[in-house]
Amino acid sequence: MWRPRTNRDRKSVDCIACGASVLRTEAREYDKEGDRWNRHGKEFEHLCKGCYRDLCHQPRAELEGLLGDIEAPNLSQETFLRRYVEAVEERYGTVDDDPDPERSADRGHDRSRTRDRGSDRDHDDGR
Repeated sequence: MWRPRTNRDRKSVDCIACGASVLRTEAREYDKEGDRWNRHGKEFEHLCKGCYRDLCHQPRAELEGLLGDIEAPNLSQETFLRRYVEAVEERYGTVDDDPDPERSADRGHDRSRTRDRGSDRDHDDGR
């Protein structure tokens, strides 16, 4: 038979981002491997709801490995960021190396003019 959840729900956890202590029910599980559904043998860290909302929820398949490769004790923020940029450029190239030249040319494009146009179906093409 299942145990009542009351004890777990009243447990406090610390947010790994801001350090706030919140009830477990008011927190979100964080799995640095990005697979919180595979629960066997894992201990989860927690985020408060505010920090969880601020997370980028894009896939990060290679991020943990990259961070592990550049990690070293007592790095200054400046050194860490320099190593990070160098590692990203080494693995994926620079922004100038973009294989899609049309996308590169469009980077600085002001989209506000085209955003309001609507679709081509909205315009009278004379037919």
